[in-house]
Amino acid sequence: MKTLIDKIKSKQIPAIVKKVAKSEGLDARELANDIKNGQTVICSNYKHAPSKPCAVGKNLKTKVNVNIGTSPDFTCLKNELNKLSISLEYGADAVMDLSTGGNLREIRRKIISKCPVSVGTVPIYEAAVLNAKKNIKIKDMKLDDIFSSIKRQAEDGVDFMTLHCGLTLETLSRLKQEGRLLNIVSRGGAFLTNWMIHNNKENPLYEHYDELLDILHDYDITISLGDGLRPGCIDDATDRAQIQELIFLGELAQRANKRGVQAIIEGPGHVPINEIKTNMQIQKKLCHGAPFYVLGPLVTDAAVGYDHIAASIGSAIAATYGADFICYLTPAEHLGLPSDEDVKEGLIASRIAAHAADVAKGNKSAIQRDKLLSQARKKRDFPKQFELALEPNKGKSKYKKLKAKKKDVCSMCSEFCAIKTIEEVLKK
Repeated sequence: MKTLIDKIKSKQIPAIVKKVAKSEGLDARELANDIKNGQTVICSNYKHAPSKPCAVGKNLKTKVNVNIGTSPDFTCLKNELNKLSISLEYGADAVMDLSTGGNLREIRRKIISKCPVSVGTVPIYEAAVLNAKKNIKIKDMKLDDIFSSIKRQAEDGVDFMTLHCGLTLETLSRLKQEGRLLNIVSRGGAFLTNWMIHNNKENPLYEHYDELLDILHDYDITISLGDGLRPGCIDDATDRAQIQELIFLGELAQRANKRGVQAIIEGPGHVPINEIKTNMQIQKKLCHGAPFYVLGPLVTDAAVGYDHIAASIGSAIAATYGADFICYLTPAEHLGLPSDEDVKEGLIASRIAAHAADVAKGNKSAIQRDKLLSQARKKRDFPKQFELALEPNKGKSKYKKLKAKKKDVCSMCSEFCAIKTIEEVLKK
């Protein structure tokens, strides 16, 4: 079967490319060329073929992903389907199922069947969980255990997969020399490191990368090259271990593109504000403009319970300087499995960050939305403001609760409204 890249290389412009180009206001041929060159991806496994596929990359609007999924302590499928509904209602561009508790395949299939946007996973989670159920430790996993999970999830319709292929023995040696405060905070990275150290062998996803690409090619799955050594605290940001892994990820993305497999590069987790621009520039340079997917980044470690705010600050800056895809964080980050309300709050914060970055990058539709809302504000047209808001419900409920006595002003300034006063003065 031909992948999207294969078709474009044979001078075709697939229907999905034309669809995305139309929604983004781009020329379909330019978009196709960016996909061929590895600077843009459209996440769509032909087994799922989402009606709203997530397109990420050059000249596109910044996209937002939502993580949902069970844990060993909370295994209710119904709860996760509620979170999926909330994610779709509040504008998620993609959803990742990170389940580690319950019947993983049933959960994944149900989420995919109900999801019109692209769905991602981290296959090594399933491999580790299934082995644990058989009392087999992570260090004793077989290569076939990992690849069987990848094949199973491909067949189920997963559109993009996080695979930590750049975590090698060489990058681990740099981690050891670096003397990090938090070492490894990536769960997939921790699983692979456990296996590599105990077996004294190279990362199987790196060693057998060509075989991995063959599987992804068969289903046209986008590989999200995981950052197993992303910094998990401000103290560890932009160190040699992180950059060494990034070098490998850039090389692996190019190999994927040559094989006809679309690739995304995953980025850092905790980065101080003054280092975010540098991180984005390094990634784009080392990875030849490949789409960049960031987890936040969080700009401080001290926002416990408000990490969605710390992450939205970092996301807005990161996307302004090159990040293409934002993974949301919730108020429950570092604390526990997020609730429905946590999912909603985290997603809205990330969407605001994405929109703010799109305005900064000169995206015409984002700028126009702000302009139209400002015109509605000038007219004190509150219904129109709610219609144009990224999330209308909160503004609407606040306005009703705090409604002014006069119809065309808010209760903050009431009859002393500056906009209304100047409007009347200028008429004279």
